[in-house]
Amino acid sequence: MKVLHFYKTSLPDTVGGVQLCIDQLATGLARRGVDVDLLALSTKPGKLAPLDRNDYRIHRVRQSFEIASTGFSLTAARRFLHLMQDADIVHFHYPWPFMDVIHLLLSQGKPSVVTYHSDIIRQKHLLKIYRPLADRFLRKVDRIVATSPDYLQTSAVLQRYADKVRVIPIGIDPQSYPSPRPQAVRAWRERLGEGFFLFIGVLRYYKGLAFLIEAAKLTGLPTVIVGTGPMERRLRQQARGGSPIVFLGSLSEEDKAAVLSLCGALVLPSHLRAEAFGVALLEGGLHAKPLITTAIGTGTSHINQADITGLVVPPADSQALAAAMRRLKDDPPLAAQMGQRALERCRTLFGAEAMADAYIDLYRDVLAERANA
Repeated sequence: MKVLHFYKTSLPDTVGGVQLCIDQLATGLARRGVDVDLLALSTKPGKLAPLDRNDYRIHRVRQSFEIASTGFSLTAARRFLHLMQDADIVHFHYPWPFMDVIHLLLSQGKPSVVTYHSDIIRQKHLLKIYRPLADRFLRKVDRIVATSPDYLQTSAVLQRYADKVRVIPIGIDPQSYPSPRPQAVRAWRERLGEGFFLFIGVLRYYKGLAFLIEAAKLTGLPTVIVGTGPMERRLRQQARGGSPIVFLGSLSEEDKAAVLSLCGALVLPSHLRAEAFGVALLEGGLHAKPLITTAIGTGTSHINQADITGLVVPPADSQALAAAMRRLKDDPPLAAQMGQRALERCRTLFGAEAMADAYIDLYRDVLAERANA
């Protein structure tokens, strides 16, 4: 079986939850004998040579321009057509309006699957223009994948296509993460101590970090933020004035693992539904850390079960977030128990192997339906 994935960016050029999901899936598929190509846009300077990564291939084309966070490429169509010819299935990753155009103009009836990563939240004014195109795209694909039952139930878009939606949670392979060397752990312990609250992710508008910073100020509890992004300058300004917050920027995988091993809990304070899943929660769970999330009706509540694997608070509520932080800090046995349950849940439900197997079954179902049509 040969599968072509198509998305607006990819590892190692950029880091994010969708990119990590695609990488883990493509790796798992390749290890099961699936021939996997990934076509992605890139803004990297210089020659964009194909990359071999974890037994699959990444083909990058130059991003020509961007409108409303949507990348466009004048050279993608030709490369897509070339790669699509040999593919049995094309696997798209939504939302990305340029992808919809490519599919509708060039897919030529090729069997197709789309992973629905998120509703469109921010560009409401553009959504009115985009909705007819998105609806046509979603009608034409053979299957739509939601990444959690929670998102399927709370997304008005997914509910319109519920008869063709299958839920396949994102999974990660613990073996794909390096174990930190003892000297790396020692160095970070000397710098940060232990038991701090940790956020990992791109610093975007929907991550709710302003509320985490306020909660850290209210409690005085040490809080570490790992990642960079468009909100970084504003967040650093907010954190000034003796707050217990440390910004570390981007870290290597080894350093990230070292910091995870030292933290007391992982916090994902996202306050908008653009946070559709929360891969960082899986990373925290696999390190046996209790989780703090918000009730936004997405996959974050599928990963983090309230009062079992961690605490769930109302979104955009610094006081509630502060209370959750204090509760875990004041009750180490509870925090340890929740962390152990988070580890067990992540191992049981969110493995990369289970994700890859589920997608292979889905691909086979689509191909069988097409063959019998």
